[in-house]
Amino acid sequence: MSKRKVYGPFFFQERTINGIVYLDMLQIFLIPQIDEDDRERNVIFMQDGAPPHYLTDVRDFLNDRFPNQWIGRAAPIAWPPRSPDLTPLDFFFWGFIKDTVYVPPLPTTLPELRRRICAAVEQVTPEMLVQVWEEINYRWDVSRITNGSHIEHL
Repeated sequence: MSKRKVYGPFFFQERTINGIVYLDMLQIFLIPQIDEDDRERNVIFMQDGAPPHYLTDVRDFLNDRFPNQWIGRAAPIAWPPRSPDLTPLDFFFWGFIKDTVYVPPLPTTLPELRRRICAAVEQVTPEMLVQVWEEINYRWDVSRITNGSHIEHL
């Protein structure tokens, strides 16, 4: 997700997600889309600390593609663990998708679930993304002002 668009969705087809599978997704699916949109290479890439993201090959790839411009576990820019209030995917996107997908009648097949997820992603408008980024800037400001200390509710 960026200020301008949501990338995806990407479905891992009947596979366990490990570091190699995740790296393939980055190289084949995500990075070509980012490169098309970000000709100046201004993107700061962020990922959580999930084990597949920590594979040495993944980190090496991100170091090459986003030198000093990626956030995550063992990244040039550290990301505080357990900080969902600071990530737009956590404080906005996943809740929006869940609320949009899981309305009665609930999906009963995997293809129907995938269709609903794709439709939900398409409902995220540019105006919504502007609001999300205004909110994330506010949240980052609060975090900076409080020196990253615990904040009960934002």
